[in-house]
Amino acid sequence: MFDASFRMPFYTLNCHLHMICYVNAPRNLYKIRSSPVQAIPKSLVLVNKYESGRFPEFKMQFGSNTDSTRGDSANFLFDQVNSVGIIGGISVYSTLNFLRKLVKLSSKDGKNPFPFVLCSDPILNEELLSFGRSSSLSLGSKGKHVQSNFSQIVQNLRNKRVFLENSGARCIVMPCHISHSWHDEVSKGCSVPFLHMGECVARELKEAKLKPLEAGSPLRIGVLATNATLDAGFYQEKLQNEGFEVLLPDRATMEHTMIPAIDALNSKDIEGARNLIRIALQVLLVRAVNSVILASDDMWDLLSQDDPLLKKCIDPMDALARSTIKWLKSAGKGVLEH
Repeated sequence: MFDASFRMPFYTLNCHLHMICYVNAPRNLYKIRSSPVQAIPKSLVLVNKYESGRFPEFKMQFGSNTDSTRGDSANFLFDQVNSVGIIGGISVYSTLNFLRKLVKLSSKDGKNPFPFVLCSDPILNEELLSFGRSSSLSLGSKGKHVQSNFSQIVQNLRNKRVFLENSGARCIVMPCHISHSWHDEVSKGCSVPFLHMGECVARELKEAKLKPLEAGSPLRIGVLATNATLDAGFYQEKLQNEGFEVLLPDRATMEHTMIPAIDALNSKDIEGARNLIRIALQVLLVRAVNSVILASDDMWDLLSQDDPLLKKCIDPMDALARSTIKWLKSAGKGVLEH
């Protein structure tokens, strides 16, 4: 649930692209309708701008050419150096939960939140959800699904990346585990920093200077996620690049715990899903891992905040949010201090 401090107007968009603009000072709402755009059909585009509320004239460019070129700033929706573009993921709830984390972190001590553009597309949501479900039916495919022809998803993600660049975003984030399966393809040709969630969490763990739980053993980090995310392998790759040994659920755990947990969740058996997820976490922890990356919003929602197992878990969304704030503070050059 969202707290009372996070309130923002939302609209359902159809064939036209709408800009929903929330302005902090003065507190006015601007709604701008552009001509029909086919690149992002039936999408929600949420814009936050904290200065005068006046927007520069800008041109949005869509089409088959997904490599953007940043021209005169007068063509941008934003001209602030700390503007963030957010590509929504598998659900609106998880996307807004990430946005809530960002707003909370950036608004400490009464500071103004940052300018941002958020794209949320129900068609993309459904495509990602379908991909996740199909991957769960093929345990042990070793990435075959990820490497299959999912050009439509990649093109959809790239279109949104280009839109955000052309809107003036100076940094782009994609708070979705499954979408990171194609981070390299989506970020190719991007003219601004495009943060990778796996790199963010691996870097934070490296900076934490952890000690092995067993003398003479390597630093071990567990990863618990859906089959689609594990098959993509990006968490394993980024952690190994930082020198960690990565432990994953074995086949028995996936077959008898993880997949049944997801089935239970889909059947609204919350207690059953929670118990199974806790078992999967315990199986990883007894293998002397320092921490477990719990790379699933649904799994996080299952566990209560006072569950002792959560103390050993890391949420990659938190790491991505913190890394985004670090970028904001660096790029803003004091903007957030005003």
